[in-house]
Order: sequence, then structure tokens, then C-alpha cells
Amino acid sequence: MSSRYDAVYARSIEDPEGFWGEAAEDVHWYRKWDKVLDDSAAPFYRWFAGGVTNTCYNALDRHVEGGRADQPALIYDSPVTDTVKTFTYRALRDETAKFAGVLAALGVSKGDRVLIYMPMIPHAVVAMLACARLGAGHSVVFGGFAAGELATRINDAKPRVIVSASCGIEPGKVIAYQPLLEGAIGKSAHKPEACVIVQRPMLEAPMTPGRDLDWDEQMAKAAPADCVPVAATDPLYILYTSGTTGLPKGVVRDNGGHLVALKWSMKNVYGVDPGEVYWAASDVGWVVGHSYIVYAPLFHGCTSILFEGKPVGTPDPGAFWRVISQHRVAAMFTAPTAFRAIKRDDPDAEYMKKYDLSCFRTLFLAGERLDPDTLQWAERHLGTPVIDHWWQTETGWAIGANCIGLGALPVKQGSPTKAVPGYRVHAVDDNGREMPRGEIGAIVIKLPLPPGCLPTLWNNDEGFKESYLNDYPGYYKTADAGFVDEDDYLWIMSRTDDIINVAGHRLSTGAMEEVLSAHPDVAECAVIGVADQLKGELPLGFLVLKAGVERADGDIVKEVVSMVRESIGPVAAFKIATVVNRLPKTRSGKILRGTMKKIADGEDYRIPATIDDPAILGEIGEALKRLGYARD
Repeated sequence: MSSRYDAVYARSIEDPEGFWGEAAEDVHWYRKWDKVLDDSAAPFYRWFAGGVTNTCYNALDRHVEGGRADQPALIYDSPVTDTVKTFTYRALRDETAKFAGVLAALGVSKGDRVLIYMPMIPHAVVAMLACARLGAGHSVVFGGFAAGELATRINDAKPRVIVSASCGIEPGKVIAYQPLLEGAIGKSAHKPEACVIVQRPMLEAPMTPGRDLDWDEQMAKAAPADCVPVAATDPLYILYTSGTTGLPKGVVRDNGGHLVALKWSMKNVYGVDPGEVYWAASDVGWVVGHSYIVYAPLFHGCTSILFEGKPVGTPDPGAFWRVISQHRVAAMFTAPTAFRAIKRDDPDAEYMKKYDLSCFRTLFLAGERLDPDTLQWAERHLGTPVIDHWWQTETGWAIGANCIGLGALPVKQGSPTKAVPGYRVHAVDDNGREMPRGEIGAIVIKLPLPPGCLPTLWNNDEGFKESYLNDYPGYYKTADAGFVDEDDYLWIMSRTDDIINVAGHRLSTGAMEEVLSAHPDVAECAVIGVADQLKGELPLGFLVLKAGVERADGDIVKEVVSMVRESIGPVAAFKIATVVNRLPKTRSGKILRGTMKKIADGEDYRIPATIDDPAILGEIGEALKRLGYARD
């Protein structure tokens, strides 16, 4: 069919209030809004001001009351525990209402925060929805983060209650959560009033009397809680994203705009209908898990998959195909790194041939740049459209995409296609002037951002302006670089800051450098992201030791690797570092990380005119060759 994209996009730009007001008619409101867009406090825009709603009601109760009570809402598929469990909309509503009652009995009410530090188990989804039911903001922290990272989030969000589990399960190992949680609470100035712990049968966690409570025991005596009406502009959740300073930024998501945008996206971006099965193979600790495991599919009346496993090794490279076939998945969303892992272990897709994938229509990939080889491999073997799309933690949903529900546009490999309706995307120079078509600049989005995007940072309006708005007045700075071509297709080429992308996880090299520099033998350091065939990028550290240090380089490298693992967590994938005599710098003292990365990746580079001593680049090249990087 022909695409309706151009007409829909034009209306979203020419009449945003009419466009989003119409979309908002598709969700439940206790009270309609006074204004679709409140710009009275610009650049702090608010969508659906005066409206009153409840996110949990729209995700669960509305469907129970509207005829979907017995339809599967959530399928928990856990190959690491050999478990498959299905929750209907009624069952998920009832579990959520009871856990909301648990939280309410612990004093949680509208406006409070609850921190959730859990593996990929149904309890995590229930906890998130229970917070939304009460009007309390949740802050989900990925279970792989170490105590120090968790402590900073506890201090910033100041949760009344923490919800956690005794352990996470990885292929072949059990990861105890309680020591990490205890360490974080010990380091944090803010102390929660209570911790509710899910005791998994693989490992029982020790409980702190007077603070820790058993999930099952609390649920057994809980009275179900009703949905609490909240303002559309009230916060639904806080999700922390890495900052270059190592201090996390608390992205705030509101209730109303988030509900409207995500509900709209399910049909128009992803092309799925109520009743169909949708799978986002991510983690609830990341924005994809928030938006497309928990909220959007349930808003739309779909069945969502919660997968506790890996693309390979649980038990083999056919894991994804087994899930798609077994649960009749219509559309899937994951990161390119997952498909690179499958392609590495099963290059001819032999495992795919074992399963009936006739139900499967579309694969969506995002979270990192999609290389053409992976896209072509997936297209060739799946025989379905493979859609690259681009978005950020801050936006909460796609900025650029091939909107399947509007009729697919022609694919240009390497491009996430065009701006999604509601987004006005530009490439500009350092002075904010539009770049000519095809020329790389800073990617910015004209304000106001559409519904669903962050209205600000948690308790940090000034930080919001400094991080995103001040550099390009009137625009949101994405911190990505790229260009817009002659057909209005977007091309996102790289980050403009020091955030690297490890298997779809955005991680700050600056935060890693802070850890390395804390080692007593390290005088200065640098961390860059080097290309990796499987994970997209891996961090690589350079250490300059203090004068007089006589210890073996290998011992120091082992220690800093351990320090990063302890401070940031295994998710950082920091395993490689080398000792060098000096780092390449400009005359003003800026370390030339970009040039170092090009040397490591074997790319051509120009010696910067501002370099202090060009000979240092040769030394860096030799060090990289010893590690297996760079080229002659």
C-alpha cells in the first residue's frame, strides 16, 4: 500500500495540538485536559495540562473492563529457569492491585518514589505498574549495576521503599543481589523505610530485621488498592542515564504525554494491533523495557513477552526463533548486538530453520548504529522487513523510524528513515545554523518536543537546560552527529560526547576514567570505545603511571579492571587496559580521544593541528597493536 507518512507528518507539524489532541482521545481520562500544549513556562513544556488520568488503569483495568480480561497480557519466558508463565489481563491486574496494597500499607502514596532493583521476572513488571497505580514514581535500576551506581540513584530519588530480589540468573551462574543492595544502602545518605524482597528458589537472601520484608508474605495479607487519579503532568517515573561527569541524570517521564505517545506508536510506528503478540527483547532496567515491554504493549491491548535469557547460550542460537514460534510473535524489537551474536554462532541460520516463523512480520532494531551486514543477514534469513529506528532514553520512543503502521517507506541501509510525526529534526553547525543537505552536523530537535519526551530532569531544571537546551537555543541537543539527506532521511553517525555504546547500553567513558584515576598508581588516564564485532563497542583504557611506580603493569591493569567492575558493574564490559608513557593532547591539555579511537579502529585520521607532540600518536599506535588493535 502507499504510505500515509507524508500527510500524517505534515499535520503533526502544522497542527500539533490538533494532532495530539486527537491521539489523546484514544486513552482513558478521568478529566479531559484544559490545554493540549501548555507553553506558558517555555522551555519547560507540558502536554495535556489539566488532564487527569492513571497509567495503570490504561494498561490493565481498562482492558479487563473492556473485554480483554482473559487475553494474555504478559508471557514470562525464562530459559535460564526453564519457566513459561502466562498472565491474563485480569490476573496481572489483580497481582498489581495487591502489590499496590502492599506498598500503600508501607506508607507509599502519590508523589512518593519506589526504587526497583530486580531481574527480568514478572514481579518487576507488577512493581512498576503498582507504583503507577498509586501515583508513586518508580525508579528502576538495571540489576547488573554495582553498589556504588545504585547508591547514587538512591540518594537522588530518595525512595520510601526499595523492591528487589534475592538474585539474578545468568547462564551458568547465580548473581546475589542482596550484597549489592546492602552495600548501596550502606553508602547512601538516604535510607529506605522498607525493602520488599522476592526470594527466588535458586538463592535465599538474608533479611535485615525491621527493614526487609518477604514479597510473598506481604502479598498474602495485602488488600487490593484502586487506581489513584493523577495529573497528566505528574511524574510517572525517573530513569537514570549516564552523564559524562559520572553523575547520573534522572530523566523524568510524565503520565499523560507518555500514555498518549506510546499508545499511538504501537499501531503507527510498529504496525501491531490489539490482541497481537509483541516482543521487546530488552531489560526493564533500560528505557526500551519501560516503554515497550511494560507500558506501550499493555496500553494497546497487546500481549507482551518478558524474556529472561540471552540470544545465544540459553540454550543455543535458536532462542529467539523458539520464542517467536512458541508464542506467535508478530513483531520484535531488540538491539543489533543480539543479532550479531546469533550471526556469529549460527552464520547460516540453521537454528532458524527448526521453527515455524510464519507468524512473524517485522523486526525492529535500535539502541546502537545498525551495520549493513547485520541488517542484510537478518533480512536474508528472516524474509521480513528489518527496520532500523533511532531514539534515546530522554525521548522514551522513536525520533526517527520507518513507520510501518503508516505504510512503509523505501529503506536506505544505514538510515533510520525519516523523523517520526511530532519531531522536527535538523542538522546544524556549532552556531545553530542549518547544515546543507548531506553534510554532517549536530543533530537537534526543534522545541517543543512531542508528548512522551522528558519534560525535565528530576529535581534539576537547570541541569536539564544545561545538558540539552542551552547549546542550541530553541532546540533540544541530542548529542548525536549526523545529517539529513535530500529525501529528508536521517543519518545518525556517532555520538558527539564521550558516551559509548556497549551492546546497546549507553555508558560513560568519563565515569570509567574517574574510577581508573582513583587507583593509587595512576597519574592520568583515558578511556575510549573501540569497535567490536559483537558488542558494537568495548571500552579500552590507557593508564599513565605515577613516577617511581615499580609494580608490574599487568597487576595494575588487573586491579583497575576489578575497580571498574566493582564501581560500575559487569555491564561496563571493561576488560582491556594498557600502560603508556603519555597521552596525546592538544596544547590546551585536551586528550585526543577521537584520534586515539580512529587509530584503534584502523581508520584514517589527520594529525590535529593543535597536537602538542605528534610523536605520541606513534606510541599509542604501537601500544594498540600489542593489544590486537590498529594497523600498519
